[in-house]
Amino acid sequence: MTTPLDPPRWTRYVAIGDSFTEGLWDSPDGPDAAQRGWADVLAARLSQRRTAAGEAPLEYANLAIRGRLLRPILVEQVPAALAMKPDLVSLVGGGNDILRPAADVDRLARMLEQAVVRLREAGVDVLLGTGVDASDSPLVRATRSRVGIYNAHIWSIARRHGAHVVDLWGMRSLRDWRMWADDRIHLTSDGHARVAQAALVGLGLEPDEPRWDDPLAPLPPTPRLDQLRGDAQWFREHVYPWATRRLRGRSSGDTRVPKRPVLTPLD
Repeated sequence: MTTPLDPPRWTRYVAIGDSFTEGLWDSPDGPDAAQRGWADVLAARLSQRRTAAGEAPLEYANLAIRGRLLRPILVEQVPAALAMKPDLVSLVGGGNDILRPAADVDRLARMLEQAVVRLREAGVDVLLGTGVDASDSPLVRATRSRVGIYNAHIWSIARRHGAHVVDLWGMRSLRDWRMWADDRIHLTSDGHARVAQAALVGLGLEPDEPRWDDPLAPLPPTPRLDQLRGDAQWFREHVYPWATRRLRGRSSGDTRVPKRPVLTPLD
């Protein structure tokens, strides 16, 4: 691993993907403020390490848009990222596809690999991300086998093409519901911060906090009635609206544009 005294070698970082990389539910300045997210935190950490060593700040863009399936990410965001001539791209996508029971995980992996090859042939370092282990989720755990197969593909793609991987499946801290927002799909600010540390590790760098993945102190068991009420509220406020949008062929990101579409220095 690189020592903390060595500045990161990357100078231009572009993050692409869906709501996970857009940073949904990480709003440190209030619910109506811009989303931050793990990729923004990672970029800030890389830039801070560069400037501390006397190097120029990292230039950073984030093209991720919530609700995007993998194909639009690859067709729209990869070429836009390449046009910026980055030396680091994080590419995390496919989660929205895998939520659909008919998802062809092998096809998703083939598309992902083609994009990784394209980026690597352009001289770009690539950071991929595995899916999270959803074994504790009452509904999302139905996707666990598909996520597991997709993760195996991701590790193989990374090995074949020299890509980096942020191992979300292996994060013990993400098994705690306090790391997850009310919709149980997106992370809280604390969850995003921990993923940023995992991304540093995935890039071969030392984390800022050695205990970045330590589990939280356990809480007492939730009474069964409270759990059922919480599940009912979650279904009413989050699952039903998502299913309604899907039946109508709509996405939460249909009218959105990237939050940070241009490479700019992080001072």
